[in-house]
Amino acid sequence: MRYALLICTSEKEDSSLTEAEAGAQMAAYAAFGEEMGQRGVLQGGERLRPTTDATTVRVRDGEVLTSDGPFAETKEQMGGFYLVDCKDLDEAIEVAAKIPGARRGAIEVRPIWEM
Repeated sequence: MRYALLICTSEKEDSSLTEAEAGAQMAAYAAFGEEMGQRGVLQGGERLRPTTDATTVRVRDGEVLTSDGPFAETKEQMGGFYLVDCKDLDEAIEVAAKIPGARRGAIEVRPIWEM
């Protein structure tokens, strides 16, 4: 079954990392990607630009409404995601727990609708 692993961390905390801390974090993500690629569960993933670059779109009564930023004010923002193919939810949780962002934020494990 496929799952989206949504990485939710604090952009404020992320921006306050030292250069060495940021480098170590990127190395940890690279190691995660390498390990999950070798296991054959990783199907894709991307880092997202910050919420300051986001645009939210709504359609109300046929009118397209846009606003800058994310759809809601939250302490944590979705900074990226991985798409994985795991045998079950238990394996998806085990994979999510290895994402470096889980140490400082949260990883939402969301099943993909399979048609």
